[in-house]
Amino acid sequence: MENRAINNIKLGVFVSGGLLFLVVLLYMIGANRSLFGATYILKARFENVQGLVSGNNVRFSGIQAGTVKNIQILNDTVIEVVMVVDKKMQAIIRSNALVSIGTDGLVGNKVVNIVPSKVSAALAKEGAILLVKRAVSPDEMLQTLYTTNNDIAVIAANLKMTVQRINSSTAIWTLLSDPYIPKDIKLSIAKIHEATSKAASITNNLDKMIDEVKNGKGLLGKLMTNDTVANKFGNIVLKINSVGEQVDALAGEIRGLVNHFNQDVKAGKGPFNSLLRDSLLSMKLSNSLDNIQQGTEGFNQNMAAIKHSFLLRGYFKKMRKRAQKNIDK
Repeated sequence: MENRAINNIKLGVFVSGGLLFLVVLLYMIGANRSLFGATYILKARFENVQGLVSGNNVRFSGIQAGTVKNIQILNDTVIEVVMVVDKKMQAIIRSNALVSIGTDGLVGNKVVNIVPSKVSAALAKEGAILLVKRAVSPDEMLQTLYTTNNDIAVIAANLKMTVQRINSSTAIWTLLSDPYIPKDIKLSIAKIHEATSKAASITNNLDKMIDEVKNGKGLLGKLMTNDTVANKFGNIVLKINSVGEQVDALAGEIRGLVNHFNQDVKAGKGPFNSLLRDSLLSMKLSNSLDNIQQGTEGFNQNMAAIKHSFLLRGYFKKMRKRAQKNIDK
């Protein structure tokens, strides 16, 4: 009896130990802990772990790399997360990799995501503290969504008010129902297109002119590139300035002569004063001009008579024919 009781006790202890070992093994497997593989420790420090617990997965670029070993509160603003990572990842994860807390799916468990940096750095050693990338929490996302929803509601209300004003406005509908407006718009667009084409043509011509000037073509190009032409043009400008100075001097002399003439007339001196004020001299001058005119008329009559005389008639005919030939040529 005593042996049977001792055997039952041993059997019970063995079964209890086996069940306890099985439970621990199942827990370790469920937590994705590396029981038989080599691992090393990495750390990260956050302000908010967002519900992260021990046993959550650690992923490197979306690949399962380890689990969270424990979470320690260092102070009121820093929480340290200790991660158990597969030893084979030690040759991949670098010291400047970024760590963030995400979610496995939309409503799944929290995971630690390790993302490599684009800048090369040394490999992360045992116990290294990686840099942290702050992730947007669901509360912040909901708050942003709430603000955006309020803004959309305000925009929708304003849009509704605008549509109501447009519907109640007769001027807008009258303008839209006018059949001539599309024609006017098309005509305006055609005018704009024509003006744009002309502007492009003018621009092309200006470009050609500038190219010709740069290449030394044309008067302006020669003035800008040819030293000889520029010097000649400079000499011409100097001569023009000299002529202008001479004209100014001549104008001054004429002005002085006119002033002198005015002074003589006012003082009753000089030949001009006698010509203007002496009536007898003026009469004689007028008679002389009449005589000259009469003599000119008589001379013209004599020349006409000579042209029709039989002695010189042939000569004048030859002269007229020669003049006609020159005109025909």
